[in-house]
Amino acid sequence: MRKMTRSLLALATAVLLPLTTASWAEGAKDVPSERVVLTVSGKIDTTNVGDTAQFDLDMLRAFPATSFSTTTIWTDGVQVFTGVSLALLLDTLGSTGNTLRVSAINDYSIEFDTDLLQVDAPILAYELNDEQMHRRDKGPLWLVYPYDAKESFRTAKVYSHSVWQLDRIEVLD
Repeated sequence: MRKMTRSLLALATAVLLPLTTASWAEGAKDVPSERVVLTVSGKIDTTNVGDTAQFDLDMLRAFPATSFSTTTIWTDGVQVFTGVSLALLLDTLGSTGNTLRVSAINDYSIEFDTDLLQVDAPILAYELNDEQMHRRDKGPLWLVYPYDAKESFRTAKVYSHSVWQLDRIEVLD
């Protein structure tokens, strides 16, 4: 399964990356010009600030956006989330680890296996219902899945991965 998942991610990256205006795809390494909303560290090949990859919101918006409508256990009714595919972001950074530690502003963190990543799920959502998310409404980044799309996305394990106010990802062995 891991080999098939990685093959699908490689294919998606080959198709989507040329479409992005992000200089990450062109080999350049922009540095954030605004407030950093995400820092990725650990087993990655591409960095821009020391041994980390740091992103402001505009840098994340430069990647191809993924949007979906879904209900959540934390909100009322159907919500529309827009953001960047976590798998695409990690593939762009040359991630080589098998485990991720995702952490929030309040230091909540969870570890999970990269085998759980799919091309379009989860996403690092930066918009909720076409509005930029702020700290008071679970932003600026919320790791979300299209929960209504698959029964396997509606489990306690997946819900625990749905970190809001996410600001750090560490790629582990």
